[in-house]
Amino acid sequence: MRKELLMIFCSFVFATVRGQQIDTFPLIDLHIHLKGDLTIEEAIQKSQSDGVQYGIAVNCGLGFPIQNDSQIDSVINVLRKYPQFYLGMQAEGREWIKLFSEESVKKFDYVFTDAMTFTDEKGRRNRIWIEEETWIDNEEHFMDYYVNIIVNILNNEPIDIYVNPTYLPGQMSDRYDYFWNEERMNKVISAAKINDIAIEINNRFKIPSVEFIRKAKQAGVKFTIGTNNIDKNFTRPEYALEIIRECGLTRNDFFIPDKNE
Repeated sequence: MRKELLMIFCSFVFATVRGQQIDTFPLIDLHIHLKGDLTIEEAIQKSQSDGVQYGIAVNCGLGFPIQNDSQIDSVINVLRKYPQFYLGMQAEGREWIKLFSEESVKKFDYVFTDAMTFTDEKGRRNRIWIEEETWIDNEEHFMDYYVNIIVNILNNEPIDIYVNPTYLPGQMSDRYDYFWNEERMNKVISAAKINDIAIEINNRFKIPSVEFIRKAKQAGVKFTIGTNNIDKNFTRPEYALEIIRECGLTRNDFFIPDKNE
């Protein structure tokens, strides 16, 4: 089935020229949401016109549209009518593993999560993409704690992909290379490799850095492409294409999920 899907999308990529560069293998964006004004019909059209196969991700977790096993089947039954898409579970928050059974999780083609929601040492629930819900008493301490959260996720949560990787809160994002030093990068990369978890190249936030990707590739970590859109106004995965060319990534460097039938 995986080979058949790749053949279907081969026509997408070999004729696309970007700055005298040619896409050399089929592109699969596994982090697309039917959010805002993006409908399933528009996703089909955009996927075809951009030459990128999509994985449609469903937000599952506390406070999200899907919060328990009983809500999963209805969503899957609808989306399985569109076999051109992969179907992914975005596992939200650290409590997700208590909300969903292993049986229900396996109904998706793949599962991913990020580390953008966690509870700190003082019991404060951080959602670090929201300034008002991010507590940083000391930046270095916050960063070390955050990296430990990421490593714990990679070691203990049953996921296929770690997404929005190396994301930083707004007040720290202008010093990316300072906070994501070699030691911290190596901790995350090592945990991803040990647990056979792919790392997303995120187009919306343009992360991880080239240095991080090169280190991860050298370690043998697999990658995925992900946009994490909020509506229909998103482009082809230009950042991922830049990374692919700059770091010399090939099809073999990417994780491709198996489709459940």
